[in-house]
Amino acid sequence: MRKAFVEAFLDKDSETFSYVVYDQEGGRAAVIDPVLDYDPKSGRTRTDGAQRLVDFVRAHKLTVDWVLETHAHADHLSAAPFIRDQLGGRIAIGDKIVEVQKIFREVFNLEKQFLTDGSQFDKLFAEGETFNVGELDAEVIYTPGHTPADMSWRIGDAVFVGDTLFMPDVGTARCDFPGGNAHTLYHSIQRLLGMDDSTRLFMCHDYPDGRRDHQYVTTVADQKKHNIHVHDGVSEEDFVTMRQARDRSLAMPRLILPSIQLNVRAGQMPPAEDNGTVYFKIPVNRL
Repeated sequence: MRKAFVEAFLDKDSETFSYVVYDQEGGRAAVIDPVLDYDPKSGRTRTDGAQRLVDFVRAHKLTVDWVLETHAHADHLSAAPFIRDQLGGRIAIGDKIVEVQKIFREVFNLEKQFLTDGSQFDKLFAEGETFNVGELDAEVIYTPGHTPADMSWRIGDAVFVGDTLFMPDVGTARCDFPGGNAHTLYHSIQRLLGMDDSTRLFMCHDYPDGRRDHQYVTTVADQKKHNIHVHDGVSEEDFVTMRQARDRSLAMPRLILPSIQLNVRAGQMPPAEDNGTVYFKIPVNRL
């Protein structure tokens, strides 16, 4: 399997890693999970973080074929449209996004014109579908549990796992969002851990809590041996009991309300109201 070149970019505010993965200098590339800067106190957005990815792509003379989302994130706003506008490529996500759109159309009472068919994205990928990033073979791996629509992307020898696994000392993703399921996540993780031990796994988030610097890549072998939630020997029953108890103790992500409203739209803002201003909604006593 051909080795992928991977450049990681940390958004410190949300502790999210975005990636540029490419086949060679001057070759073809995909951008994964780009972040739009957002200040919740003022409601203002910026593209400073996403511009770092743009600058890297241009410096290495890469051509972007894809802007890939692992899922509709609840902790940061997507910068996918900015990346596409600057660099080209097609915005893609797993085809189960339609289930998430249906859930949150009702939660936020979105406008009647909002479609729950995934048409906001340029491409919806199905489980097992294959594609290419230049000379790199790529595969779609359905890994739900955190949400119904989570996908992992295997590109060359690299697997971008989204919100399934974290670094071994942090554990696994929560499952208490609408449509999440701890049993489902356990089976998704086992699918990832069934890959070759040397497979590189790239995280979407890292939460070191001051114990170490942020890290973004591990291996299947490291996860099976050291993951505090799902190492070898942890049963499905034990995992689900742990995950459900832990999830009950967690607060909602700081940016969940604006993030979901934007990300189910492939990163596009809601339509402006009759005064020309765009608004995010806050459902009271709902989540």
